[in-house]
Amino acid sequence: MAIEDLLNQYKSGTLDLADALTGIRAHYFEDIGHTIIDHDRKRRTGAGEVIFGEGKSADQIADIISSLQAKNSNILVTRLHPDKYAALTDLPQNASYHSNAQLLSWHAQPPQSPSTSIAVVTAGTSDINVAEEAALTAEFFGNPVTRIFDVGVAGLHRLLSRLDDLREARVLIVVAGMEGALPSVIGGLVDKPVIAVPTSVGYGAAFDGVAALLGMLTSCASGVSVVNIDNGFGAGFLANTINRL
Repeated sequence: MAIEDLLNQYKSGTLDLADALTGIRAHYFEDIGHTIIDHDRKRRTGAGEVIFGEGKSADQIADIISSLQAKNSNILVTRLHPDKYAALTDLPQNASYHSNAQLLSWHAQPPQSPSTSIAVVTAGTSDINVAEEAALTAEFFGNPVTRIFDVGVAGLHRLLSRLDDLREARVLIVVAGMEGALPSVIGGLVDKPVIAVPTSVGYGAAFDGVAALLGMLTSCASGVSVVNIDNGFGAGFLANTINRL
C-alpha cells in the first residue's frame, strides 16, 4: 500500500497509528529475522539491494528473494554456489542462473538501457568467470555489453585487432590475473575510464591475486581505477554508474 493511502486511512480513522507506522516503515526496511532488507535503496541510490550469496544459507537467500519479489523489486544474487542454487525452491518465474559467474537475476520490470556501452575485457580464458560476473551485473542494470576475451599481453596482436571495439565503449572493465598488466596497456590506448579487476589466477608468487592488485594500483596509465580481487560485481556496478552519467 502506498504511503499516501496509509496516511489517508489513518486520517479517516480506518487505520490506527501503530498499523500506519508499521506500514510506513515497511516502505523503507523490513526485518525478516536474520536480515533487515533495505527496500528504500533504489530511491536513494538508483539501484536496489543486491544479495551477496556467500555465507548465507539457501533458506536465508530464499527468504530475502521472497521479500524483494513481494515488493516487485528486481533481484540480483551474487556468489551463489550451484549447490545453494539447486536447494532454492519457489524462485520467481523466468529467473536466470549463470553457474560460471555464480549469479542469479530476475526482473520485475526491465531496466532502462543507456545508448552507450560497456566493454568487458579479459587477459586470459581463466579470467572469464570473474569477467562474466562483471558483464552480467552490467547487463542486469540494462547496459549493452561487449565481451572481448583472451587478449592478454602475451599476444598483443589479439588486443590490437579489437582496438575499434575498445574505443567504442563508454567505460571498460579489464580483468586480469598473473602480473595484471593488461589494464595499463589498455589505459594507454583509450580515452575512456578503465576499471581494473585483479583475479586470483596465477602461480605461487601471484599470491592469489595480490601481485595483480598491486600492479594495477601502481599503474602508470592515467584513468585506471581498481576494485578488489575477483570483484566482478563491484566492477560491473561501477561501470553501470559511470555509463549513466
